[in-house]
Amino acid sequence: MKHKLAHDAPRRTVLATVARLAALAVAAPALPLLAQPRPIRLIVPYPPGGPLDIVARALADKVRDSLGTVIVDNRPGAGGNVGADAVAKAAPDGTTIVMGAVATHAINPWLYAKIPYDPIRDFTPITGVARVPNVLVMNPDAAARLGIQTVADLIAYAKRNPGKLNYGSGGNGSAGHLAGEMFKAQAGVFMVHIPYAGGNPAQLALLAGQVDLNFDNLAAASANIRAGKLRALAVTTAQRSSVMADVPTIAESAAALAGFDVNTWFGLFGPAGLAPEVTRRLNTAFVEALASPELKARLTTLMAEPIPSTPQQFGDFVKAELAKYERVVKASGARVE
Repeated sequence: MKHKLAHDAPRRTVLATVARLAALAVAAPALPLLAQPRPIRLIVPYPPGGPLDIVARALADKVRDSLGTVIVDNRPGAGGNVGADAVAKAAPDGTTIVMGAVATHAINPWLYAKIPYDPIRDFTPITGVARVPNVLVMNPDAAARLGIQTVADLIAYAKRNPGKLNYGSGGNGSAGHLAGEMFKAQAGVFMVHIPYAGGNPAQLALLAGQVDLNFDNLAAASANIRAGKLRALAVTTAQRSSVMADVPTIAESAAALAGFDVNTWFGLFGPAGLAPEVTRRLNTAFVEALASPELKARLTTLMAEPIPSTPQQFGDFVKAELAKYERVVKASGARVE
């Protein structure tokens, strides 16, 4: 009998331990099924490969440690309106955000006859991301023939010869078109606008001497500027570009153009109603990413400059841009039905 009891002791100990563990399991609170947060979907309202897409993917990779997985989702269409609208109508839980831009949040609301979202009411600003200057460039042969070396020369020639200068752009309502319209209005000159089906055809027309000047994207024009195939008269931003600091601004080139400031900017928005703590968390992660050497280097290759901001600062900036482009678009007469 003693031998049997000694033999059964280990078995009884094991059974007792299992029973205690089972009781603890019943008493313990259930753990959440998902150990990791839901992925964030970052919508880019333009096709893959462009500056917004490149920067979005770099940011998504950089914030992985702080925010978890961020999936870039390209949703192009209607000049960016399709992708922006998808976020405007998304649940305000922090899992769907958009890389909005000057087009989606400042130009398109005035350019399109109908737009499916309100650029202010339907979004929560998170942070600005970057801006890319436009640059006033001339065909060098045309500049030499007409005696135009500076913005002041250009204005003087245009005033003596109204309607003889023309400029190309990527289409009616494009950033290049509206920059030209602002220039004309402030300088008090008239130049003929020639729209093309995109920025590349417009630049090719300038290189071929089919137009006299363009207000081109600096990233797109920089290689030809450095090669001497285009002459840069001025950048369109309020400050000089750090990547081409020898080129003056339009604002500093003539008294009539004081305050001139046009650039292609983009930034992050969530749907309206995003909780303040979620907004702060997203803002902190993306602002820290923009300060990293890797992101700064990537932006430099695109001729872009980071513009991190608080949500309040970014929201105020967007409202000012929206008001600015209302005047410009209406004065230009550009309209998309």
